[in-house]
Amino acid sequence: MDGITIVFAVVAAVAVFVVAAVAVGREAHRLDAVAPRVVYMPDEAIDFVCDRLPEESQARLTPEEVEQLLLFHMQWLHTQGLQPDDVVDQPQSIDEPVVITEDTLVAYLIGEAERNDIDLLDDVDAVNVVDAHLAYFEAIGAVGPRAGLDDAL
Repeated sequence: MDGITIVFAVVAAVAVFVVAAVAVGREAHRLDAVAPRVVYMPDEAIDFVCDRLPEESQARLTPEEVEQLLLFHMQWLHTQGLQPDDVVDQPQSIDEPVVITEDTLVAYLIGEAERNDIDLLDDVDAVNVVDAHLAYFEAIGAVGPRAGLDDAL
């Protein structure tokens, strides 16, 4: 090999490295600017909630009843505008902050349970399901900032 071929090979290798470094750096910066996608997995949510219920609630609720309560919760979030119809790479367009209180949600779940013949032997079971489900949302990163006391009134 002559000297010119070696120089061209070195220049080509450096050029390929620079192009790759710029592409990887640009993509890393783009991904860093985008919030990670939150994925709600129903089976995982059911297991998570069932595992975190107090023993008394676990004794009174079947996994199928927990699944129904979680479904009611998700439907309620949709009616509040917090679960968009098409979620593929689409940010939610919430014009006004939506403040969710656990009391309102628990009352909704109790009402839906009665309408759908789910026998909640104790209302505290609905409270426990809500607490555990909200903990699941927090664990997967689907919870926004907590509202101040003035916002919740």
